[in-house]
Amino acid sequence: MEAPPDNDVLWARSLHFTHRDGSPALGGVSLGVREGEILAVSGPRGSGKTTLLQCLSGLSPAQHGEVWFNSVAVHTMGPMARERLRRDRFGWIDPAPVLVPELNVWENAALPLMLRGTSRRRAKAAALEWLDRLDVGHKSHSRPHELTQAERQRVCITRALAPAPSVLFADEPTAPLHRADRAHVLRTLTTAARSHGITVVLATHDAETAALADRRVALLDGRRVNTVHLPPDTEPEGRGAEPEGRGASCSLSV
Repeated sequence: MEAPPDNDVLWARSLHFTHRDGSPALGGVSLGVREGEILAVSGPRGSGKTTLLQCLSGLSPAQHGEVWFNSVAVHTMGPMARERLRRDRFGWIDPAPVLVPELNVWENAALPLMLRGTSRRRAKAAALEWLDRLDVGHKSHSRPHELTQAERQRVCITRALAPAPSVLFADEPTAPLHRADRAHVLRTLTTAARSHGITVVLATHDAETAALADRRVALLDGRRVNTVHLPPDTEPEGRGAEPEGRGASCSLSV
């Protein structure tokens, strides 16, 4: 078993993943992510972007292949060890905002910190700081049902950033936002990552979003390709299935 390069905080080799219905999601993807880098994983809907992020984070272990985090073999960890890793070192942003309805906004944003053992006072201070940065500080005592979908997503982004994770996995983080809001939220996300040394793995089908990254890895049908021409973004990407490869062209990596 070959150890990863020292300058890669994340390193994956030959990842294969097949869904329960037998459809392939990843077909031998390998990549490295440098510390502090913002890496965009781009490609059309159904290309395997979400599955790749789930495998890299240990959320859904690949059926074949290796994943390393800071030279530690994630692919050999048991479920509890992977859960601790995600809680203590990783952050995650979903395309659909999901908050705990019984908690108010700042409590939702502070929840990961409190689960780590941070005092309620310090967790609240960190949450409020990030809520202000994302322009939802005035909603800190509101309940999730009182927010718009865009405001809920900003709270989810705050929840991921407040604990200052080593790696932030962002799966279409601005999908629920109107185009006018996306630029501001993405600037906040990328500026925060750079200032705090957070490594970001960003899945997107939007060319403008991918352009904000330091580097881009393109996927098509679960494999890395050299180029993918992404279609114009007209609607937020949902979880529903779309015809794979529509509006995209590629050349295979060698």
